[in-house]
Amino acid sequence: MSIVIDEKKRLFTLHTKNTTYQMKADSLGTLLHVYYGKRTDDSDKSYAICMRGRGFSGNPYEMGRDHKEYSLDVLPQEYSCYGTGDYRISALKVQNGDGSMAAALRFKEYYVSKGKYAIPNLPAVYAKESEADTLEVILEDPSSKVEVHLLYGILEENDIITRAVKIINRGKDRIVLQKAASMNLDWINGDYEWTTFYGGHVTERNVQKSELDHGIHSIGSVRGTSSHHYNPFVIVSDKNTDEEKGGCYGFSFLYSGEFLMEAEKDQVDQTRLICGIHPDNFAWNLQPGEEFDTPEVMMTYSGEGFGILSRNLHKTIRKNICRGEWKEKRRPVLINNWEATYFNFTGEQLVAIAKNAAELGVELFVLDDGWFGKRDDDNSGLGDWFPNEKKLGCTLKELAEKIVECGMRFGLWFEPECISEDSDLYREHPDWAVAIPGRTPNLSRNQLILDFSREDVQDYIIGRLSDIFAETPISYIKWDFNRSICDKYSMALDGLSQGEFAHRYVLGLYRVLEALTGKFPHILFEGCSGGGGRFDAGMLYYTPQIWCSDNTDAIARLKIQYGTSFGYPVSTMGSHVSAVPNHQTRRTTPFSTRGCAAMAGTFGYELDVTKLSEEEKAKVRQQIDRFKEYYDLIQYGEYYRLQAPSDKQCTIWEMADPEGGEALVSAVYHHVEANAAPVIVKVQGLKAEAYYQLHLNMEDIADLPEHAREWFTGQLPYGYKDGEKITGAALQQCGLVIPDALQEFQAWQIHIALCNEE
Repeated sequence: MSIVIDEKKRLFTLHTKNTTYQMKADSLGTLLHVYYGKRTDDSDKSYAICMRGRGFSGNPYEMGRDHKEYSLDVLPQEYSCYGTGDYRISALKVQNGDGSMAAALRFKEYYVSKGKYAIPNLPAVYAKESEADTLEVILEDPSSKVEVHLLYGILEENDIITRAVKIINRGKDRIVLQKAASMNLDWINGDYEWTTFYGGHVTERNVQKSELDHGIHSIGSVRGTSSHHYNPFVIVSDKNTDEEKGGCYGFSFLYSGEFLMEAEKDQVDQTRLICGIHPDNFAWNLQPGEEFDTPEVMMTYSGEGFGILSRNLHKTIRKNICRGEWKEKRRPVLINNWEATYFNFTGEQLVAIAKNAAELGVELFVLDDGWFGKRDDDNSGLGDWFPNEKKLGCTLKELAEKIVECGMRFGLWFEPECISEDSDLYREHPDWAVAIPGRTPNLSRNQLILDFSREDVQDYIIGRLSDIFAETPISYIKWDFNRSICDKYSMALDGLSQGEFAHRYVLGLYRVLEALTGKFPHILFEGCSGGGGRFDAGMLYYTPQIWCSDNTDAIARLKIQYGTSFGYPVSTMGSHVSAVPNHQTRRTTPFSTRGCAAMAGTFGYELDVTKLSEEEKAKVRQQIDRFKEYYDLIQYGEYYRLQAPSDKQCTIWEMADPEGGEALVSAVYHHVEANAAPVIVKVQGLKAEAYYQLHLNMEDIADLPEHAREWFTGQLPYGYKDGEKITGAALQQCGLVIPDALQEFQAWQIHIALCNEE
């Protein structure tokens, strides 16, 4: 049983395959958090909660004068409240009808059901009824009659527990939710670090580990999106945890809007983590009888390091968050024209690129920005989603049909959430733009935001895009969003409701995406926000892949994709081979290196194939063949970070068959060193007793002189020559020797295949 309940003790124990989570309602009705960690038994572990009086920590009146040791200020709780004696960061802040700011939640009842709960109008982990269970614990504030429903979804085999909250106003007065977090988790002891993922545009998801010492630590976004700057995913871990050892907890927020993740270590060395919608732009009105649903948090625990934690999340995102026809269907190798042409193209140029790409094995052509309205730069046209037939030289349908005739699928770029002042849509509906009356708005990329909190705006976008999708043979949509939101105000909301704008915007976005993906299930949607500005598990519910970063430089991508891998699988990371010198960094890297980095994602090209040499075209064919050969291993294998971008001279990662039948190790050198030490890494996920053969893709040094290739072949480490075999135990314990770098930014891909005989 994944849920065990001792009704007499009011003790709730949740089990997954390798973890246990426990909570208990005490004599006052406070729901205490007792334990989360390595799987254990069902016994009551609340004995570890020490009741001791603390100065300046108040005592609930109901406990009487003989219980001065009892204080909410030091007790570990499942869902903490502001204003009634707990002075730490809190999960819930309510303004009551009389203006007071207080809530005191007490246990009321609970329900258990088979299957995984859903959340109205929000993304959530889903599962078959046989694969999940739900616990719903209901708390109540006796004074205001505010009810808080704590939802727990247990995916036993995945080692995943989800958290969400439903808040219902059962009282007689309007209340205002000023903070409504999705989860609260208290650790009663321990010294922890947390790993966060920071960055900016083209520098997303850098790994940062810091000590959770006394005080409040936080990351978040008030940009209207989850943002490039802080990802809504954190890891709390024991000190010195690494890929293979140490206890660690992962928390992924399934939300694409403003968020706050905060941690506090208190006066008695307890640590609290809060995760939810950012309260700075949030004030939600609840009339009597109305309810509010928070977004979901996905939690997992590993007692054996970050690697297992990541693989738990990867599996769940692929199987239980991503949806639709493209969830597990092989995705096409694509080419996007953006870095090839930017805004300057004709229909003939596009067809030429598509025709040349098709001859090389590319399967999907994506037409990026500039195909609609008056759109020859970023100063105008957004919102006018009508093809510019003069620029294209034909209708959009005719262009798409020409590209399909080349043997390609056709895809299209949109930025539906933004609007240009110089557009017909803005001239017709200026009130649809987000702006504060009486103030001049902020521009970014010379554009404004469409008010997606409005149902009429949502309906317009659904209708306009549906017409295009229906009349054009479209197989792929890139959904972009190229600015942060400020000047938050909606003409459709009254003055008391403006604090609802930011969340209503996200709900509107989700409604539009749900409608379009449901109506056109054959279309592969890729999310994008200037690259990785909205790379979160909530968006993956609608778009099974997201453009990882606008930075296409192979060496920069090593760091970006490494950080992303902690919380998200390779199958979700849009990654392409681009031209050199790279358009963002001006760096020149070998073609093979660009291919190796792009194969740690969905794989495609971002360049003008008509300008490639015959030698480069041959390399494109080889890369596509290789990607297709290893597709299942790359997209669905178990991911191992063997050497980080900050370590030594190269980055190394591995994709392994879950059954141990094969593995693909990829290595990219950051630079060439004279008299360099050998690079040896311990391969993971193999069968210890089995024999394996190594295959090195020698195309990776095809551009070296013949004598250099001959010399190198003679110097290969043991295992790379025909007939040489190595046991899984040797590769796991002694390691795999990575061949030396023969050129700057050398890349190697090493396929490890199971032998049929010893």
